[in-house]
Amino acid sequence: MSDETNNDTPRETTAPTEAPAAPPQEPTPQGGDLAAELEALRAEHAAVKDRLLRALAEMENLRRRTEREVADAKTYGIASFARDAVALADNLRRALDSFPAEARAAMEPHVAALIEGVELTERDFLSRLARFGIKKIEAQGARFDPNQHEALYEIPDESQAAGTVAQVIEPGYSIGERVLRPAKVGVTRGGPKA
Repeated sequence: MSDETNNDTPRETTAPTEAPAAPPQEPTPQGGDLAAELEALRAEHAAVKDRLLRALAEMENLRRRTEREVADAKTYGIASFARDAVALADNLRRALDSFPAEARAAMEPHVAALIEGVELTERDFLSRLARFGIKKIEAQGARFDPNQHEALYEIPDESQAAGTVAQVIEPGYSIGERVLRPAKVGVTRGGPKA
């Protein structure tokens, strides 16, 4: 025998390729297990649907709240500036009130023109304030409202209903639906109840 035919030497052989092992099969659920699994999925579905509806409602509420805040910011954002601006309107009115009506008739033409210019400036300024939603609170003769008026004193007057604004010391202003500055007033007392 030759060395070539010696069967004692091991030969390299390729093993047949094995298919990957299949995952272990779960036992097929029987009737009761299938119903329980279906109920669990329905409960999970209901919980997820509930969370989704709550999230949608919260987003809608947030959207509405944001729109309202933006609208308020547009309307009331100038409130602090407006408080200072109405002081200018007050000063223009005080300047006009410092000239008595009798003295106006006897004034020289250039002084009368100055007063007319101040009146035009006041009207123009108030109309510009009105464009931004700032309006004068009409208090004279109105029923006293603590939300719009600040009572400084009482005036005995039996001819008017008690609690009527008889005198306006300083006009009030509102911006939108809010009071910017309450009117400072004198209120009647002693008259019939309103």
